[in-house]
Amino acid sequence: MSEELRHECGIAALYWLDKPLSAPGRASQAVADGDVAPLLPGMLLDLQNRGQLAAGLSSYQPGRAQLLDTFKDVGTVAEVFRMSHPEKHRAILREYAGKAAIGHTRYATCGATDSRYAQPFERHHGRMWKWFSFAFNGNLANFAEMRDRLLAKRDYHFTLNTDTEIIMHLLAYNLRGDHAPPLPKVMTSLGRSFDGAYNIVFLDAMGRLFVARDPLGLRPLSWAVQGNLFGVASESVALSNLGFGEIQSLDPGDMAIIEDGRLRFERFAQPRKKAHCFFEWVYFSNVASTADGVSVYLARARSGRRLAELEDRKVDGDSIVVPVPDTAKAAADAFAFALGIPCVEGLIRNRYIGRTFIQPSATRGASAKSKYTALPAVLEGKRVFLIEDSIVRSTTLASLAGQILQAGRAREVHVRVACPPIVAPCFYGIDMSTLGELFAPRFLAPGYRGSPSDAMLRKMAEKLGVSSLRYLSVDDLEQCLQLPGESLCRGCVTGKYPTRWGNRLMLHARRNHAAGKTGRTYE
Repeated sequence: MSEELRHECGIAALYWLDKPLSAPGRASQAVADGDVAPLLPGMLLDLQNRGQLAAGLSSYQPGRAQLLDTFKDVGTVAEVFRMSHPEKHRAILREYAGKAAIGHTRYATCGATDSRYAQPFERHHGRMWKWFSFAFNGNLANFAEMRDRLLAKRDYHFTLNTDTEIIMHLLAYNLRGDHAPPLPKVMTSLGRSFDGAYNIVFLDAMGRLFVARDPLGLRPLSWAVQGNLFGVASESVALSNLGFGEIQSLDPGDMAIIEDGRLRFERFAQPRKKAHCFFEWVYFSNVASTADGVSVYLARARSGRRLAELEDRKVDGDSIVVPVPDTAKAAADAFAFALGIPCVEGLIRNRYIGRTFIQPSATRGASAKSKYTALPAVLEGKRVFLIEDSIVRSTTLASLAGQILQAGRAREVHVRVACPPIVAPCFYGIDMSTLGELFAPRFLAPGYRGSPSDAMLRKMAEKLGVSSLRYLSVDDLEQCLQLPGESLCRGCVTGKYPTRWGNRLMLHARRNHAAGKTGRTYE
């Protein structure tokens, strides 16, 4: 994707169980003396596509004064854990050694970028079940309502502008009393209050751990067991790269719980429906991941083949396919193969700049300008089919098309998008919360039903400065993902959301847009 788009976070957890649950393997054999902490930074590196603003871990180790201890800071995973300084890196891991650990890598959909917002969040207490740490991946659509409700209660105060702090207060409230409450009861209570996307990893000073996935399953969450080692991650690639096999998705509304060194699964909320975020397959998840049984790579390849089936422009010896690096590559390869034309790298990405949409706002603009270089040796005189995974705001894509035509001296640029038009905000964790920032809505005709008309496409192409433009339709998307439409969240491509607060915020977004108001809708 060329767009400057932000997403939220990645979570991970590891636990050394008292007894093995399967045969040992590469992942479990990498654990020395039951200390799982050295494996966690590597997992977070595999999740850094989900955020590079901050990273951290909390570990539990019985017998040390700090039963539960947290290390976190602003920066990339490599920066936070000093991975370029081996001695400093090893010193951190020695200090935070533990039989259990949870980790987080952050991008902000709300809140500032300083270290106070880095996760995990730890709450100290003299009673061990009230001393806990947790990390959160998602976005609560009813954030403002819950904040106001808590502020209306006596003596509640917030220091941070984030839904994570609300979760911390609610966890603390549900852990009150003279005895440790059952963990499923705690999550059931939280689930009654939450509207939106939430994956939570929790660890307390008693050594209890739980992992919970919201009843809609909006964000992916994978788990695996090997020998004594239990692992959880936002994406399956973080587990497979450790050496885990038999990786599974945690079912929506379910919890994985470890107490007294033993693993079990319980349901904390009954899912009425599923609403997996389709954007995970289209763009955000690592192409090597599998989410809810669907390969990210294969989903993107199928979208490219579908675009090829729809192609009606002349294809000849001067035609080439160019992907927008890197997430459109699978779709571009499949598109080119189906049409029998070469797929080439006409745009070279500066790998050292990183993903501009997850960089801080202060540096993102300058980075985007130098992110790609057009190659005239490849592009000159060619009819270019430029494959993009999605268009959100369009600013960078229009610039890229201009580079291909001017610096690259291409004859034509035809943009093909492996996703339907983004016509509405997201309130569940992708930072596009206003109508005014989106490209497609300004071109929508009355009666739009998920497939843009030829007239709409011509106007869009003219705005982008390209010869033609085509998207997949909403129906095409469902076929490419091989998931039923009713199991997907399609709010951003239909304007219809799977939760009450999602639909309420859409009405609010429309009112704000009509009034010319800017700023994140959910704040």
